[in-house]
Amino acid sequence: MALVPTLKTWMLVVPALALLGVVGYRAGGHVRHADPAPAAVDAAPVVALASAPAQAQQLARQLLTAERGNAIPSGLPLDIRADIEGDTDLFAYAQRLQLQAANGNAEAAWMVSRVYDYCATYAMDPGGYQLDNALLSGMGMTASPIMVQARERVARRCDGFVSSDGLGRQLILTQRLQAAKAGSLAAEASLFAEGQPLQNTPAYRRGLVERVMDSRDPEAYMALSTGMGQRASGDRALDGLVAGDQFSELAWRLAACELGMACGADSVLMNNFCANGGICSQDGGQDFATFVYDAAVSRQGAGKMKTLVEKLIKQRNGR
Repeated sequence: MALVPTLKTWMLVVPALALLGVVGYRAGGHVRHADPAPAAVDAAPVVALASAPAQAQQLARQLLTAERGNAIPSGLPLDIRADIEGDTDLFAYAQRLQLQAANGNAEAAWMVSRVYDYCATYAMDPGGYQLDNALLSGMGMTASPIMVQARERVARRCDGFVSSDGLGRQLILTQRLQAAKAGSLAAEASLFAEGQPLQNTPAYRRGLVERVMDSRDPEAYMALSTGMGQRASGDRALDGLVAGDQFSELAWRLAACELGMACGADSVLMNNFCANGGICSQDGGQDFATFVYDAAVSRQGAGKMKTLVEKLIKQRNGR
């Protein structure tokens, strides 16, 4: 059965972003990407950086980096993954991770790619992101305040990144390739999901999925999820596995949550769906699982979904 949003709590605000693409332009004529309007104390530095000449931007950024370097410990937490949640300064966090990644730390390299993925839309044009957010607020749409709030959080956490950082798909893939070669299963799974697997043989594809299941690593489950949905339809190498339709993709995501992935109302996952994907829950207190069962899966399909999730988190062959 198809996954049809009920729109009870599923708010698609992608059309609002499309409208921004039509009316959100500058005197120079290029399109902006919608953005958040953080508190005035946070917004001022971003606007200043956006309007300053290139040399002034670079100087301001160097000062900002130096200030953060003095304020934030140089070490990383024992659980590197945990620090991406909460209100972490992701610009400084990525800098610390890069030092570890350069020394061959696969986990640090993977988390750098996650930061880049989360911050990419903001980093394309921080100043334009701010202006577009104000425009989105002025549209008066029901969904606007929810999306603006989510985007404000992205702007606060990603402040410091600029367009010259090149946080686009190619950089993210390059970072994930580095992490995968260093031994990150999550990075390897994400490359598969992006259509850029380390190998492209049937044996490799099936073996990778089975290794992810054996690992019970929530990050790897989540990274693999998009590759197990419609993209996997017709792949005979994945016969008998949870793969090939929208139910499958959501099942992998839900299984990741069951295994310990941060999927709460304030998680990066939920924030990213709303701020960068335009899919927002009307109920700000919903976690991902509640959101899916309430908005994306019909009542008749809930049982099937739960069966798929159980199949994914059950250890294979009793191991």
